[in-house]
Amino acid sequence: MKFCTRCIMPDTRPHITFDSNGVCIACQNNERKKNIKWDERFHELEKLCDKYRRKNEGEYDCIIAVSGGKDSHYQVYVMKELMRMNPLLITIEDFFTMTEAGKHNIQNISEAFGCNIVSFKPNRRAAKVISRYMFEKYGRPLWYVDRLLYTVPLYYAAALNIPLLVYGENVSYEYGGINDEETYSAREQVFNGVAPDISLDELVQRGVPKDELAYLEAPSRDVLAKLEPIYLSYFVEWNSIKNYEFAKRRGFRDLTHEWERTNHIENFNQIDSYGYLLNAWMKFPKYGHAYATDYAARWVRYGILTREEAVKLAEEKDHAIDPKIIEDFCQFTGITIKDFYETLDNLYNKELFERNSFGQWKLKKECIDERRNPRW
Repeated sequence: MKFCTRCIMPDTRPHITFDSNGVCIACQNNERKKNIKWDERFHELEKLCDKYRRKNEGEYDCIIAVSGGKDSHYQVYVMKELMRMNPLLITIEDFFTMTEAGKHNIQNISEAFGCNIVSFKPNRRAAKVISRYMFEKYGRPLWYVDRLLYTVPLYYAAALNIPLLVYGENVSYEYGGINDEETYSAREQVFNGVAPDISLDELVQRGVPKDELAYLEAPSRDVLAKLEPIYLSYFVEWNSIKNYEFAKRRGFRDLTHEWERTNHIENFNQIDSYGYLLNAWMKFPKYGHAYATDYAARWVRYGILTREEAVKLAEEKDHAIDPKIIEDFCQFTGITIKDFYETLDNLYNKELFERNSFGQWKLKKECIDERRNPRW
């Protein structure tokens, strides 16, 4: 297990690459962005919007995939107020207990910017079966929701004949992954490996009828070719802290006084519900890093933390999954706490972890030493 010499991202992150000096592609791309002429990129976005702007008032010019979070607030601001587009917002609901902040924010994004929202509510019966199966077999408990997050907006854009579909950041370019080149086109996003294809026959064999699996397969290439999905982060400088500060001024609410999460280093990212957060944490047993590493590494790139401070936060927080996350996931899927932990034990990567005398899974000493002092 090797780590970036600038931030603390490990080489176990799927498909991430490093240069000969041990600098991860996310840090390299962050440096490249300093040379971008953002005013020129902004004008590119204006031209693209003019291409898809409807002539008739009251018609939608674009679709924006939103969660109600801080980044969603910023996306809608750029497209509605700066680009003067008329967006239709689409959100995919998950199945877990919402936080009070989450309830507030999805309403606030509509009130703050005056937008209609289409809320897609997935099949709860299928979700219970699929979520448990994907957790037990692949360690991807929220694959069903994540897959719909990628596919549903594409199907809506095609059905409503609204080609311009707006996403936030290009995850692969910003943080490392498949297709990590800089591009404004999000047409390949559904194939980026975050919620990969699986054979739907697996789910049918698990007891989910085929007709309850609609939208889980990506649209055909012919359909995708007629759409213009874009990453907003190509056109405007993308920074999660700046997006948060902006969103607060437009009514966004974080988790202050509501929930102090044991495995997070902040209180304003992915705050909509409890059980959904299991998905991000599952990187820890599989890859040896989780949410604390992701954001600490990002903050090193932003200049907010030193690398040493980031290491300390990752060691304190990454492993410490919050009990509310487990309880909410188990309550929805019907898994007992005992079965949950037995499944989890089977998912730990034995090349990275070992059990101590208390029965706790811990990163091996050589992994910890390498994170503190990376050697390439």
